[in-house]
Amino acid sequence: MFRWILVLLFLASPALSEDRRPSHCIALAQAPGLEYLHKASFRDPVERHHVRISYIAHASFLIQSDDGTSAITDFTGFFGNVAFLPDAVTMNHAHDTHWTAFPDPAIPHVLRGWDELGGIADHHLDLGSMLIRNVPTDIRRFDGVEENGNSIFVFEVGGLCVAHLGHLHHEPNAAQYAALGRMDVVMAAVDGGMSLDTPTMMRVLRKVKARIVIPMHWFEGWTLNAFLTGMSDTYDVINTGESALEVSLRSLPARPTIHVLAPRYLREDR
Repeated sequence: MFRWILVLLFLASPALSEDRRPSHCIALAQAPGLEYLHKASFRDPVERHHVRISYIAHASFLIQSDDGTSAITDFTGFFGNVAFLPDAVTMNHAHDTHWTAFPDPAIPHVLRGWDELGGIADHHLDLGSMLIRNVPTDIRRFDGVEENGNSIFVFEVGGLCVAHLGHLHHEPNAAQYAALGRMDVVMAAVDGGMSLDTPTMMRVLRKVKARIVIPMHWFEGWTLNAFLTGMSDTYDVINTGESALEVSLRSLPARPTIHVLAPRYLREDR
């Protein structure tokens, strides 16, 4: 079994250059725990060894490390009427609500989840306190399937493995699961059809065993409620109406937890 896992890791991973920092999420050992809290402005300092995740809209989240390094997922070009420049943005092009063709040229790193030349996107961006990498997946099109058209982006930050599933259209295969590695926090689309159907998404999340799941990409309350109901047998649900939480590798919830965040564009008054 151990040899088989190593083979999957080899097949799933692109050739690594010697100067790449290795992933700490692709590991067999279990991590320590998680601690999550509370109200925070995106301008507030992040507590040491913590990560702040703020839900902006649809599938966009702001991820911040304790030294101020920041990334925005599924970046559409707008995150609020604030003067703010993230260090990196990630995008997927299943729909125009997940990317922009005109990102601000001042953004240092724009990571597309697809390859514009028809190849396979391969990102391994080391920002010091944050490592961003991707695992390509396929997306459905009206005329068939676009292979490697979506990426699951993994943010290794604060000792945590934070995965954004993007516009996932199929369950990952064995090699993709192996390439993802350990997942502590997962942002998952729960619309129930435009991405994955609800039963398949629930199966994926139970398989990756993340301790915190943050629902995203839900259009009506009933799709979110159907997901929460379906997962409530094995997951606790927290819904305080807040748009952000902070996470650290300190204490793990007794049960896996779905943390519902309220989407809100960034603003100066929290």
